[in-house]
Amino acid sequence: MRYERPETIGDATALLASAKGRAFVLAGGTDLLVRMKSDAFEADMVVDIKAVAGMSDISETADGFEIGAAVPCAALGEHAGLVAAWPGVVEAANLIGSTQIQGRCTMSGNLCNASPAADSVPALVAAGARVRIAGPDGTRIVPVEDVPQAPGKTTLKKGEFIAAILLPKPAQRSGDAYLRFTPRTEMDIAVVGVGVQLALDAKGVVETARVALGAVGPKVVLAEQAADTIIGTALDDAALEALAEACSAASNPIDDKRGTAAFRKHVAGVLARRAAKIAYERAGGK
Repeated sequence: MRYERPETIGDATALLASAKGRAFVLAGGTDLLVRMKSDAFEADMVVDIKAVAGMSDISETADGFEIGAAVPCAALGEHAGLVAAWPGVVEAANLIGSTQIQGRCTMSGNLCNASPAADSVPALVAAGARVRIAGPDGTRIVPVEDVPQAPGKTTLKKGEFIAAILLPKPAQRSGDAYLRFTPRTEMDIAVVGVGVQLALDAKGVVETARVALGAVGPKVVLAEQAADTIIGTALDDAALEALAEACSAASNPIDDKRGTAAFRKHVAGVLARRAAKIAYERAGGK
């Protein structure tokens, strides 16, 4: 197995594209290094992108925020502008692993790991985040929800890797939130996760909304019909009940040792209600 540490995006994509067997990108490495200890792990090459310019930077632009693929989750909470603009996204990212893991793990890695239970992904989808994908043919920008394809599989093509996560500039009177249910309070994966983002008009009525569900299907679910239930409302009890029912209906979970499908569908609705109320308050609603 070859280890390469390129210094440019072009060199990184060329290495990934030229690999004869399987090639892996190393950013934080908190998932990859664990997998490499397995006898079943096979790789032709590991490409470490941390030396590529911009991979470890958070940049605030006129359009929002650009988060390099190698930015550790711990750094997100230290960026005051990002925390103020997207508290739900930062909170979701800061649920990944332990304090030690936080110093290495990345949202890009969390996304490319393609786990249905990834914490940062529903929050990013609810925020309307996109990713800049670098490849042999140049770059392309796609919504976060279009990256996971199935458990452990993404839509990235050979030679491609995520170079940055792009968060839009939040609208006036908007807020986001992410909540999850786990059997333990720390270092566990979500049985269900829900991200909600919404924007209000001057009267406190929801003008736009996005709702994303995690761990209730083979990939993150952008629940558009659930979001529609709260648009045009002041998030009263009837709207919250409609939201909960729609999120339960949008869920298609499995039974496993961590929870039954029926339980997950119910919890999706409960968490959606709670996350929507937090997002509404953060947007300035009362």
